[in-house]
Amino acid sequence: MKVPTNSKQVPTLVEEMALLSQGYSFIAGVDEAGRGSLAGPVVAAAVILPLGDLSTFHLDPDECLECFAGVRDSKQLTARERERLFDVVMRHALAVGVGIGSVEMIDERNILQATKYAMCDAIGQLSTPPQALLLDAIHLPDIELLQRSIIKGDALCLSIAAGSIIAKVTRDRIMVQLHELFPAYGFAQHKGYGTEEHLTALREHGASPHHRRSFAPVRELFGLFHEEELKSSRIPVKSKKLG
Repeated sequence: MKVPTNSKQVPTLVEEMALLSQGYSFIAGVDEAGRGSLAGPVVAAAVILPLGDLSTFHLDPDECLECFAGVRDSKQLTARERERLFDVVMRHALAVGVGIGSVEMIDERNILQATKYAMCDAIGQLSTPPQALLLDAIHLPDIELLQRSIIKGDALCLSIAAGSIIAKVTRDRIMVQLHELFPAYGFAQHKGYGTEEHLTALREHGASPHHRRSFAPVRELFGLFHEEELKSSRIPVKSKKLG
């Protein structure tokens, strides 16, 4: 198997091949997007690449690297690159699942628990049940599968990188939809993160129903919406089984 080299960190299949050699055929890479945002859900994605002899559409490692060339940590990519690679992953992955941790869950349980919920949800949405998991610096105690938690996994591991792209593009699209309903906040531009533009809008307009009240910048400025309005105004976002 070729290990690509580049000035930027290029993810490899080293972790996937190690698990395949131990007899695990369906390996899901799992990552999230939106943990640090002040608004909107946290979104997780799980991706199984077409590796292993049991895969209906089987690629050898070098073919897989070529098929998913350009896939890397979503933070290293432009929005246009992410959109293109989203389509590549959706077209060629063996299975893709998306899970959602809602704003309500984030506020009620905390962002870490909401992230773990979204990841478990994404894994449950996979059309092919995984036999092992590769995760970006997190462990899921409620999942009884072999798990490898890898620091900077989205930069090092191709399956996790693919998951990072699916999660990021899915969440960005959700935030663009929220922008259409609440244009004063600029969600389409900053995707809910704490930019100066966003903080200025919060000071001017108060919190929208999709802001995370448990996050300090929102909690300190919260005031325009009553509890009943918040609950009735939020748009439900459902998980998806893809691929």
